[in-house]
Amino acid sequence: MNNRLPSRIVVKLGTSVLTSGSPRLDRAHMVELVRQMARLHQAGVEIVLVTSGAIAAGREHLGFPQLADSLSSKQMLAAVGQSQLIRAWETLFNLYGLHVGQILLTRADLDDRERYLNARDTLHALLDHRVIPIINENDAVAIAEIKVGDNDNLSALAALLAEADLLMLLTDQQGLYDADPRGNPDAKLIPEVHRIDESLRALAGGSGTNLGTGGMATKLQAADVANRAGIPAVVASGHVEGVIERLCAGEALGTRFVPQSSLLDGRKRWILAGPPPCGALRLDEGAVEALCRKGSSLLAKGVLAVEGEFVRGATLVLADRRGRPVARGISRYGAQEIERLMGHHSKDIEATLGYSHGPALIHRNDLVVL
Repeated sequence: MNNRLPSRIVVKLGTSVLTSGSPRLDRAHMVELVRQMARLHQAGVEIVLVTSGAIAAGREHLGFPQLADSLSSKQMLAAVGQSQLIRAWETLFNLYGLHVGQILLTRADLDDRERYLNARDTLHALLDHRVIPIINENDAVAIAEIKVGDNDNLSALAALLAEADLLMLLTDQQGLYDADPRGNPDAKLIPEVHRIDESLRALAGGSGTNLGTGGMATKLQAADVANRAGIPAVVASGHVEGVIERLCAGEALGTRFVPQSSLLDGRKRWILAGPPPCGALRLDEGAVEALCRKGSSLLAKGVLAVEGEFVRGATLVLADRRGRPVARGISRYGAQEIERLMGHHSKDIEATLGYSHGPALIHRNDLVVL
């Protein structure tokens, strides 16, 4: 190890890592992963663990029953397996004198600003008391409308909550390749990514295993969210010897995703992690330039079109003339108000509406450039 270890990391462990490709939890491998995390913890690194495996643990505990492929069956297995999974982690961390605390989240906990702050405060309180937070989605109660959907994206949101210095996405693949390594023996590992674009997304397929819900595509999404918040991410194999310690030490394993911006402040992290956009605004070239290059607020004069029905306080996507997203922000005006204001100068807002919520449709403090 070097002397430049990150202060705080989020480690996401996929089902394929925890089961080693079998239908059961591989506790021998899990204890090896815990050993690495314990050594880092002793060296002063704060660790947040995002763990998959609840459904696999539930299926194992119940003796692999034959069940219908339904949401209620998966929720039942998650309800059984969640306690088994946290018990396994608690037992293994206790071997090294470490305590764990469980946080179960849904999309709704992150969409609401107050609940987001409560989750953040709980996470930071655990870290302040040297407890290892163990995060999973609350699969036993989550329905489609409130699910994050996969633990890759959940881990990115956890990295934002924790203000982490590094996100590790550990899986059964060595990293991101320039072709599918399962079908192309000449596929080459991509060691470093500085920009996640459509050509890169085209390299990512679906889920690589029937045990988990995430594939390389969701890992790219997670890395993108983390990078936009200024947090580096890495996708690597969870079965490489000493992988967690070696990644912390900066060793070139897997695929590292390098952010182009510094760490965002808390409110802007919530804009990225919080509620999904309710609508969109199409902007002219001058408005895009002002947002992306000059750090300006969004003014009504630069809006070309309004998409969707939304109210004041909604999260919106801001797109260029061709519909490409350039920013995300919280609107001070509703859709009908913006339709009346677009193309007008800020000084005309009160005369047009009869009132004003301020000169900017979206203030730069409520806006994240993508």
